[in-house]
Amino acid sequence: MSQASNTPPKRSLLRFMDGWSLQKREAAAAYVYIAPWIVGFLIFTLGPMVVSLGLSFTDYRTIAGRAPNFVGLDNYLRMFNSPDFWQSLRVTVTFAAMALPSGLVLSFVIAILLNQKIPFVNVWRTIYFLPSVLAGVAVTLLWILIFNPQIGALNQFLALFGIRGPGWLTDPNYALLSLTIMSLWGIGGGMIIYLAGLQGIPTDLYDAAKVDGANVVQRFFNVTLPMMTPVLFYNLVLGLIGTFSYFTNAFLVGGADGAPLKSTLFYNLNLYRTAFRFFEMGDASALAWIMFVIILVLTLLIFRSSEIWVFYEGELRGKK
Repeated sequence: MSQASNTPPKRSLLRFMDGWSLQKREAAAAYVYIAPWIVGFLIFTLGPMVVSLGLSFTDYRTIAGRAPNFVGLDNYLRMFNSPDFWQSLRVTVTFAAMALPSGLVLSFVIAILLNQKIPFVNVWRTIYFLPSVLAGVAVTLLWILIFNPQIGALNQFLALFGIRGPGWLTDPNYALLSLTIMSLWGIGGGMIIYLAGLQGIPTDLYDAAKVDGANVVQRFFNVTLPMMTPVLFYNLVLGLIGTFSYFTNAFLVGGADGAPLKSTLFYNLNLYRTAFRFFEMGDASALAWIMFVIILVLTLLIFRSSEIWVFYEGELRGKK
């Protein structure tokens, strides 16, 4: 074998970046570390989104075993003329209007109470946070038992005061209210975020307010609430996305048809049954993209309004 064949390459793989600047090396290392996430995002998130966008313009029934047939905007036009679409949108918006404000306010109040110097405060914080990490299906089955009109604990409690409880999950007038009450079970996650925000407020601000003669209520509205607006903003955005993506509890309570009488037919339930009961993947993709647009528009409106009501330390109304 010749001597040339035994000579190592002039520039090995390990020395490939020898001539690069420190900035380029750090950038290359960063891209190597995030490459698994980028690949996963392209394959499991962006890829399916692009495919679903294309399918939303086609007539595609998976059970028929035929290729998608381009139909233009027919899926969207048929969707806007469907009573189930408007019913599911109305149910979802109504639920969001009830569950989102109540969840934000109640978790904030509990966080304020648990931020006080009380005995066994860490135990109380654990108790209030624990429900938010329990399995969703098991918790829903527990609530179904509680709301049972014959043997449920809630109606039995009301009977002690001579009140005849309704059929919470079987009456169209109470089903959505029952799901709203059920959603408050998991407010512990938002409570912890509020609690972290409360503990991050500088005590100097409270001391200065006390020197100026501010009472408890004035300190809350002039110190606590303004300093907590970034946390409120964060929980509001996540809560909006969560309420519009509501599915598990509604599916277990009313099934894919939104029983009773479609009073719990959430948007995601309508999408689910369109895709996996009727196998209309084109229509389901159109429903998914309309929901994406609705959530995107509402989120952008919240971000735009944050310049008015979100206060950051060192800034006034979002402007330096």
